[in-house]
Amino acid sequence: MGSREEIVAAAAKVMREQGYAHATTKAIAQTAGYSEAMLYKHFRDKTDLFRSVLADELPALGATLAELTANPGQAPLRDNLVRVARLGLAFYVDSFPIAVSMFSSRELLRSHRERMRGHGPHLPVQGVADYLRAEQALGRLKADTDVEAAAALLLGACFQQAFLATFEEAEPADRAEQLADVLLTGL
Repeated sequence: MGSREEIVAAAAKVMREQGYAHATTKAIAQTAGYSEAMLYKHFRDKTDLFRSVLADELPALGATLAELTANPGQAPLRDNLVRVARLGLAFYVDSFPIAVSMFSSRELLRSHRERMRGHGPHLPVQGVADYLRAEQALGRLKADTDVEAAAALLLGACFQQAFLATFEEAEPADRAEQLADVLLTGL
């Protein structure tokens, strides 16, 4: 029987090469070496498969943020922010080629947004804000720090670096330490 992991890996490969909009379930199934029917035994549709690619194939940003939020204060704040920035950079670099084609059509974007049902690009920023709020509760951040703005600044910078690297077809510069240091000056 077809392996869910093999199908997700094939979907990631096809979506990276062709973008979400042009990646067909038929091409994904062929790349995985299975029939399209086998793909539908594991996934409802391409959006369900896309969510699995984001969760299974891309750097574990969400899991790391959940771990940091559950255990704040375990490592120096700077080290944690550098770790988050590195994962953010890797996540956006890996997801950019997959997700960018959704923006090629307002109708495609609208449809995809409706099908994602609460799963979306706001979640990493929310995760960083939750982590920063946990650190703030320990007194490791100023009490008046706007954690939502700080999270948006950190991941926004990661997103911008990923965009530039994708545009240039280059490896992104490892700016995680600089991003964390600049953010820390305001926290």
